[in-house]
Amino acid sequence: MFKYLPHTHADIEAMLKKIGVSSIDELFRDVPASLKDFGELDVPSAMSELELMNHMKLLAGMNKPLIPFMGAGAYDHYTPSIINHLINRQEFLTAYTPYQPEVSQGTLQYIFEYQSMITQLTGLEVSNASMYDGATATAEAMFMAHAIRRKQKEILVSETVNPNIMAVLRTYAEPQDIKLTMIDADDGQTSLEDLKRKLSDDVAGVIVQSPNVYGVIEDYEGYSEAIKEKKALFIINQDPSTLSHLKTPGEYGADIAVGEAQSLGVPLSYGGPYIGYMATLKKHMRKMPGRICGVTKDADGKRAYVLTLQAREQHIRREKANSNICSNQSLMALFVTIYMATMGKKGLYEAQQISYNHAHYLHAMLLKLPQFEAAFDRPFFKEFTLKSTIDTDLMNAKLQKHGFLGPLDHGMFDENQKGLVTFAVTEKRTKEEMDALVRILGGL
Repeated sequence: MFKYLPHTHADIEAMLKKIGVSSIDELFRDVPASLKDFGELDVPSAMSELELMNHMKLLAGMNKPLIPFMGAGAYDHYTPSIINHLINRQEFLTAYTPYQPEVSQGTLQYIFEYQSMITQLTGLEVSNASMYDGATATAEAMFMAHAIRRKQKEILVSETVNPNIMAVLRTYAEPQDIKLTMIDADDGQTSLEDLKRKLSDDVAGVIVQSPNVYGVIEDYEGYSEAIKEKKALFIINQDPSTLSHLKTPGEYGADIAVGEAQSLGVPLSYGGPYIGYMATLKKHMRKMPGRICGVTKDADGKRAYVLTLQAREQHIRREKANSNICSNQSLMALFVTIYMATMGKKGLYEAQQISYNHAHYLHAMLLKLPQFEAAFDRPFFKEFTLKSTIDTDLMNAKLQKHGFLGPLDHGMFDENQKGLVTFAVTEKRTKEEMDALVRILGGL
């Protein structure tokens, strides 16, 4: 049992002597004292199991669930009950990285099925499994474009991309010395004219989003041709649930499709865990981060699954690795896989059609109020942006008092967009909930 015990005093002394320091405290000498002096920690005394369960129930009861009318990347879609029954099976819930394919065929199979479904949704040829979330997946796509173009270090990003995603892009770009240049918006959509003006031989990739942060469905006809003329990569961030109705990134000539797949049945869960997706063309797949599961035949000629093109630093030399963003994110990939298999093409289409219908109903009802007017004359799916004369703090406070989570306030990102609010509506919202929302806002 000795190998499972902590280090002995003799072990610690030997290690400290080896590295030339006198104490463990000396290892932290560069950390300011103000960050190390916490005083006495307010840790409650030990509890019995019964006391702890009652305590946790008390804390859980303090949560006040709100009916959400905010989206911006996290959507309150229905989760079929079968999903939790299946993913809570121990062989799925506790599974880790399938390093040994011969004993991980079940895990590898659902990863393969997930990849297959993502390629069908996006119209692209290869998918990985998977990314932590849609924002970091977009940042990884930026790295892919830079790796493929090598010397080019400029990325064009549309002003209609969600500011939260933009913040992650900036965080990733700075240490890599990647230059981010914004493309102007025109009536809530990426300006093709401004894109053409800013495209140059120094551009590695172009990032756009549809439906964008305003909920607008963007039309990318002509974008791919302009981007490919400069040999840059076309990256589309898209809510995958909308691909049940809208043109795919593949149809628009995208090189990489990314986004947040939480909308495929994953509960809001107070912000996570979520799942980013990424799909690309075969010619780019060697620069794709994460795992790719392939299918082959074993020595007996039977169907078998394997991990292939492993480009993480756990598998190859660190300096050769594409990325190390994803560990075992495949439990969420299984979640999404069961959702899509349960819903099927027809079910996914119908659920999103209801979301579309509900959003357009609420949009029409709000425009009947004198406090609101349309912000853009553009098509939308399940989110829409309005101009409001109501103070947004007052609006959201009043809605929360009545049990609703109000719209996204664009003024929190840009003072010039004060008064712009974006509502999101899914198939879970009822007519009674939407009518109640309209009544509350009409009284402000």
